[in-house]
Amino acid sequence: APGEGGGGGTGGAGAFTLPVRFENDPGDDVLALFIASRVLTSETQLWREAIGHVRHWFKETGGLDVPYSALVGENQNFPLGKWLSDRRVEKAAGELASWRVTQLDGFGMIWSVSDARFEAGLDWAQVWAKDHGGSLAAPARASVGGYAIGTWLSELRAAAQVPAGEQGALSPERRRALEKIDPWWCPAWPITWQRAYATARQWWLESDGQVDWAQLPESTVFEGEQLGRWVQAQRAGFPGLEEDQKDLLAAIGIEEDPELVAAEAKPTVSRTDRFAQGVAALAAFVEQHGHPRVPRPHKQPLETAEAGPNGEDRVVVQHVALGTWLNNQKARRAKLTPGQLAQLAEHGVEWA
Repeated sequence: APGEGGGGGTGGAGAFTLPVRFENDPGDDVLALFIASRVLTSETQLWREAIGHVRHWFKETGGLDVPYSALVGENQNFPLGKWLSDRRVEKAAGELASWRVTQLDGFGMIWSVSDARFEAGLDWAQVWAKDHGGSLAAPARASVGGYAIGTWLSELRAAAQVPAGEQGALSPERRRALEKIDPWWCPAWPITWQRAYATARQWWLESDGQVDWAQLPESTVFEGEQLGRWVQAQRAGFPGLEEDQKDLLAAIGIEEDPELVAAEAKPTVSRTDRFAQGVAALAAFVEQHGHPRVPRPHKQPLETAEAGPNGEDRVVVQHVALGTWLNNQKARRAKLTPGQLAQLAEHGVEWA
């Protein structure tokens, strides 16, 4: 391009060179029209335009949590979401100028989308817990303020089951942040039990702690839960609960009912025997798969011998809920004996 004020040859004084790249061959006619129209936008101009949209978005929303597909501007033709995503890629590669990083930081730039989404979910989790007696035992389809809090929590509970250090595992920092809201957000027992417990606790709180659970009608329904039926089931099945479950129930006055327990009585299996059965199932799983990373829902078939009706021994196949059992042992590992920990470690269980 000829410079201004004389010396008009290409490359003369005042000349400049601007590289232009086309996605496809534009052809001579299109190229001539492009040059004649001088449709040239410098990188600085594009940056200023983008920052203008960034400033407007920040002013309207208070942050830069911009969906990737977001189009902004008077004609909705500026891809702000994509533009911000490209800047994240540039920063990760060390290609974004420090002054531009600082400028974006001034608007609350989110460099980690994963962290930003977790913080947003955590805010909604606090809202949910405040409205539900401090509990995060939300149903999978639950939502609050239009946010799918149930799905978010379900995904995090799944991540909490992934062994530490493996891809997809929940970080200790995120686990602590959730436990700060609800220590039982991801219990060793089914989340449905925890949700029913939260409902019972809410009933107890609203009754100022003056509840005669033994007299609660079995047909009682509260907050959509069959509360009366659930309470009776806990009083009848008290001996078979985990120690932490018993402590939670005792905290709101729900205790074992000897008569109901007797009516529900089944042949008891000692904790020691259950542990031995779990170890045997774990050994079978490791022999079959070559590792001890048992999925939470997995049930391991295990052959055991028991006495038949005529006194003879017979082989019975039991399906041990190995994933749940192993998770329960991890939750109560402080209560396991050194010998029990050694048995688990022998089969490759890292936390033991």
